[in-house]
Amino acid sequence: MKRLDEFRIFYNHTIFPELMRLERRRKRLLRLLFLSGVALTGIFFFELYVNILPLTLALSIPIGFYITFLLYRVREFILNFKPKVVNLILDFIDNDINYGTLYYDSKKLIPKKDFQASNIFKSGTDVYTGEDYIKGAIGEIKFELSELKVREFSRVRRRLNYVFRGVFLKAEARVSMEGSLVILPREFKQYLSRTLKHMFSQRAESIDNLIRNKAFRDYFMTMATKETKIRNVLTDHLQQAIVDYRAKTDKSIYLSFNKKNIYIAVTEPKDLLEPFIWRSNVSFELVREFFEDLQLLLQIIEEIDEND
Repeated sequence: MKRLDEFRIFYNHTIFPELMRLERRRKRLLRLLFLSGVALTGIFFFELYVNILPLTLALSIPIGFYITFLLYRVREFILNFKPKVVNLILDFIDNDINYGTLYYDSKKLIPKKDFQASNIFKSGTDVYTGEDYIKGAIGEIKFELSELKVREFSRVRRRLNYVFRGVFLKAEARVSMEGSLVILPREFKQYLSRTLKHMFSQRAESIDNLIRNKAFRDYFMTMATKETKIRNVLTDHLQQAIVDYRAKTDKSIYLSFNKKNIYIAVTEPKDLLEPFIWRSNVSFELVREFFEDLQLLLQIIEEIDEND
């Protein structure tokens, strides 16, 4: 993977100018909203002063259309911001010789059946939404990912609870792996009872005693079926990369390997790269977080491709 300092140089030369152009659009939008607010406030007080009902009703229709127009302009800015920035980030990443062209679709998402097939989250998927779909290839491994928000209905509290919120990736290796393996955050063990029961039903067992990286054992529970060749899948280098990211970001990471299929989930409590309206979006940190989340996922796929 390209290093963060290389990405910072790319940001300065390519992404920053685009952010400045979008910043000028944001400021023009703010001026329009401010002037419109002043005008609409003046019309409101004028209607109170003259107190003529037919005039108030007559003005309500064009005012309603104008407010709808303003909301459309705000929505248009938000929807156009992310694709422009994400496509620039992907241009930087897929310049690597090992990468194929990366494709982005802001409205598409990973299918529900793939999320359920991962065996990571065995809870319900009563509400399943997502966006920001990316697909591509690293070496001979094809992958696709998207942001997901998955919730299930709680029968006890009669409300929707989050099952998962973050970035979810599915990849297909060139060679089918023997057995299956699941890596789960140890801190959420009490919420993963259905996943653990499912793994036990597949005759999987804990292999924590085979993990030499103590930090990895502290952060994660690792389960695998007997035929799984652990060292070929979960290399020492990959373990350390996951530990380093977990320690740096405090985000929860889930992994599942089953035959040719690889699934990775990284929790994210907020929508990444969503633009602000009331303050500037010209920030390296705003872009960096999205890049590093994507970098971790692709680094795992690179590691698997090298050992495939």
